[in-house]
Amino acid sequence: MIDQQLSARTGDTAFAWHGGDPANPWPTARIGGERGDGEASPWLLVGPAEALPDTTSLAEVRLANMLPPARAERYIRHSPFLDIVWLSAAETLDPACLEAIFQAVTAQHCQLICETSLAALDRMAATIPASIPVQFLVDADPTDKSMALAAARRTRHHIVHDVARDDAMERIDRLQDEVARIGRLLADLAGQRGGLAGTPAGRDAEGNADDVAGRLRARSPDFAVLPRSFVPEERTLDRQRAKMVRRMLRQRRMREQYFPADLFADPAWDMLLDLYAARLERQPVSVSSLCIAAAVPATTALRWIKTMTDAGLFVRDADPHDGRRIFIALAEAAHDAMARYFEALDE
Repeated sequence: MIDQQLSARTGDTAFAWHGGDPANPWPTARIGGERGDGEASPWLLVGPAEALPDTTSLAEVRLANMLPPARAERYIRHSPFLDIVWLSAAETLDPACLEAIFQAVTAQHCQLICETSLAALDRMAATIPASIPVQFLVDADPTDKSMALAAARRTRHHIVHDVARDDAMERIDRLQDEVARIGRLLADLAGQRGGLAGTPAGRDAEGNADDVAGRLRARSPDFAVLPRSFVPEERTLDRQRAKMVRRMLRQRRMREQYFPADLFADPAWDMLLDLYAARLERQPVSVSSLCIAAAVPATTALRWIKTMTDAGLFVRDADPHDGRRIFIALAEAAHDAMARYFEALDE
C-alpha cells in the first residue's frame, strides 16, 4: 500500500520502498539509476505523509523517503546523493533535533525547504545557518510548493533535462524579469556610474552572475560635509521624507478598496518603500514584518526577499539583542538610489 501511494503521489513508477535498514534505507529506494547520470533530484520529506505535496507535474524531482524528525539526521548523513530536504511544520520540531538536521544538511550540501508559520518565521530564519540554501514556505499553495521543489533541484549532473514549461516555471520567469526591471529602473534613476564598493553582486534575468548593485550608481561627492549643527535639520528632513513614503504606501493599499488587489500587485516596490521609510525612521524591519508590508501571500513575499537579497538590493542583519530574529535592510546602493528617486520627485 505504501509503495502504491508513493508511486501515485510522485508519478514515478520506478520508485520502490522495501524497508531495509532504517538507518540507511537508501540502497532499497531505487531513484532511477546511479546519481550523476542526469536523473531527477531525490528529496526527503521530514514529517507526516499528510504533508506530502503533489509532485506529479515535476519530472525533475523524485521522492526518496518520508521520515519522522528523529530519524532524519541519520538518514541524511547516509544518503550521499540526496539533494533536497523538506521540513514540514519546522517550528514544532525540537531545537536539538533541528540542529542535528541542519548539521547533516550542511555536511551533505543539500538544499533546504522549510515550511513554517508566519508567527515563527523570524525565529526559523535566525535558526537556520546562513550557509544552507533555504526556501521558506508559509501557508503555501500547491503551486508554491511545486515552485520550491523546482527551484531547489540540482543542476550539477552531467545530463541536463529540459524543464517543462508549466505554470510554475512561467511564474519563476516573471519574477526574474520583474527583478531585472526594478534593477534597470533604479539604475536609470542613479547619477553617474561607479557602484559602491562592498555591495554584493546579484544575478541577471537569466540566472548569470551580474553586478546588479554595482549598476545602482553612486552619488557624486560634489557636496561639503555638513557641520554637526545641521544634524537635527537632517533628522527633520528624514522624518518628513518618511511620512511621504508611508503616505505613498497607504495610497497603494487604498486602491485595493476599489480594485482587485492582484491587479496592482508589485511586492518588490512595496518592500523597497517600506525598507526605505524604516531606514529614515531608524527602525529595524523583521522578515515577517516585511512579508506583511509586501501585501502578497507570505510565501510569495519570502521568494521576493530571497531574490532581492541575491540581487544585492537587500541585506540580512542579525538582531544584536535577540539571536532568534533576523532583520532585512536596504543595501547602501539601493538606499542611495531610492534617495535620489525621491529627490527627483521633489524637483
